[in-house]
Amino acid sequence: MKYVRVVVITVVAAIFCAALAASTLAPANYATQFRENPNSPPSHRFLLGTDELGRDRFSRVLFGSRVSLLLAPAAAAISTLLAALVGTVMGYLGGTWEKMMMAAVDLFLSLPWLFLLITIRALLPLDLSPIMSVIVTFTLLGLLGWAASARVICAGVRALRHSGFMINARALGCHPRRLIAVQLLPNMRPILAAQFLTSIPVFILAEANLGMLGLGVSEPLPSLGGLMRELENISAIAVQPWRLAPLIVLVACVSAFQILVSGREVNS
Repeated sequence: MKYVRVVVITVVAAIFCAALAASTLAPANYATQFRENPNSPPSHRFLLGTDELGRDRFSRVLFGSRVSLLLAPAAAAISTLLAALVGTVMGYLGGTWEKMMMAAVDLFLSLPWLFLLITIRALLPLDLSPIMSVIVTFTLLGLLGWAASARVICAGVRALRHSGFMINARALGCHPRRLIAVQLLPNMRPILAAQFLTSIPVFILAEANLGMLGLGVSEPLPSLGGLMRELENISAIAVQPWRLAPLIVLVACVSAFQILVSGREVNS
């Protein structure tokens, strides 16, 4: 299992490093059009060929990976912070407050999360600039993806609320804010880290769904979801299998994160 984790970490690190160094590794800008070479096959000049507009696919996969793989953790951080806030308050207060807040969380969870995300994004302007579309997409992911993690965090806080060190700190007159910040949250780090890591592949897949529907990152800025819109033409995939490159990157990243999270849970 340790060997598998080393391989997985290496794969994730390699993809993230390639995404970070997209400006250096990419042979062309993601928006540059080689109009004399539309739909070109892979070659020394175009490693993954070009799309219908003559844009280098390899460059667009690198820049698309940067958008999806670097901003999904940012959305996961927003989601985990919201979940930590709501879950900690629920678990620490307990009683009627916990029941009322948990009922609200359950109501939120009863809504189809992906459909809710698609609906809210569709209600927003679709002609946003590429940068604004990135901000809107991943902010929505963070603001709507906290509820499931809040339940897990609430259960962890509830279990620690009556532990020995918490009772001793409370008996010594520790203020509730200090009790939460100094005693409770440090002991919640493994749970918070697990929720953060679990959220990343969920948000990568959510962005891919939005991108394939045309509701994600706006052109010409690429993302993994936007790049996979080319997969709608199944007959073209059989002739040009290199179109599967963004899907392969997506599957590799999501699978790697799932293995990392499952391995972390086993070790804990």
